[in-house]
Amino acid sequence: MKFLIVFACVLAIAAANENANVLRNDAEVNVENFKYALELDNSVNTQQEGSLNGENWVVKGSYKFTSPEGEEVSVQYTADENGYHVDAAKPVLPTPPPIPAYILKSIEYINAHPAPQ
Repeated sequence: MKFLIVFACVLAIAAANENANVLRNDAEVNVENFKYALELDNSVNTQQEGSLNGENWVVKGSYKFTSPEGEEVSVQYTADENGYHVDAAKPVLPTPPPIPAYILKSIEYINAHPAPQ
């Protein structure tokens, strides 16, 4: 199941880059393990390998790409019976926009005037 989730993420990255040409696409799949690598000409590069450990899959992989801001994003991960874990030193998380002043003022008002019980 985890393999399918991660594979779907890779396909989503590839689909988002419709205009990219495939430079490398290697895959090796067996009953108890798999390995693949995909490299596109627009800086997207992903690789993953997994093996069956008892009843659970252990998957290790990485992906990298260049963000719209020009920053190289690189993530290494492991997925096992304990879930998905990012191994990168600096995880890449989106930064939310600042909360508008009128919302902050509304929250202060609500906190100062709680609803009657």
